[in-house]
Amino acid sequence: MIRPEISFEFFPPRNIEATFRLWDTVQVLAPLAPRFVSVTYGAGGTTRDLTREVVGTLQRHSGLRTAAHLTCVDATKDETLAIAQGFADAGVRDIVALRGDPPKGAAGFAAHPDGFANSVELIGALAKSGDFTVRVGAYPDIHPEAASAEADIDWLKAKLDAGATEALTQFFFEPETFFRFRDRCARAGIDHAIVPGILPVENWTGARRFAERCGTSVPGWLDAAFGKAQRDGREDLLATAICTELCSELIEGGVEKLHFYTLNRPELTRDVCFALGITPEMRLENVA
Repeated sequence: MIRPEISFEFFPPRNIEATFRLWDTVQVLAPLAPRFVSVTYGAGGTTRDLTREVVGTLQRHSGLRTAAHLTCVDATKDETLAIAQGFADAGVRDIVALRGDPPKGAAGFAAHPDGFANSVELIGALAKSGDFTVRVGAYPDIHPEAASAEADIDWLKAKLDAGATEALTQFFFEPETFFRFRDRCARAGIDHAIVPGILPVENWTGARRFAERCGTSVPGWLDAAFGKAQRDGREDLLATAICTELCSELIEGGVEKLHFYTLNRPELTRDVCFALGITPEMRLENVA
């Protein structure tokens, strides 16, 4: 089996305990030599400052290529581009550009009067600066706000045409979901890399709730399997097996890159990588 290139997503910690967990996660996964790691923004830009701090620290001390998430939410164009310039000044050359989720309690996304109206505008401005490799999000199960599957693909193409280099997908549970999406992208003339987003399931109840919120379809067989595994105390074993099988089938279908949503809990991600033949290749030193 071909050894895929991998990348990992982390989220910024909100307290001391979470900070230790993040650095434990980094130390566990860094030896697997990811091509990059990314750090998220909270909904409504709530972790904007934390994201900047974590990205800067990772860039300086981890030896990992670090990508910062950047959104259009609740900021002017000048403020958003100033944040991007701060990343560039810190040596960060990778950005995951997203529209962003609205603040908690808001009915939906509303652009700042002086801000970017959408992710395409943001991507265009970042690409024009010439400072960054820009990645974007994609939705195999269709974005909940998209008018149709075709409209969703058209929007993805617009983001890539605006200057993004590749797309990282939302997670999904069956390989056919990704393959059908990849075929739709190809028919639309998209020739950029489409990288599957993989969620090792640490907690099925939470993962299912997350899936419902972002429009990811949940197959009935998976619901039943995790229900039984929870009763038998074998949820982690099942999660590792299912995630490994998903990744293996993607690789057999021609996928060369995988992006893991770690939730700052590295063990399942590490175990899946080991099962795929991805073993430690580097040593992490001087993590502050």
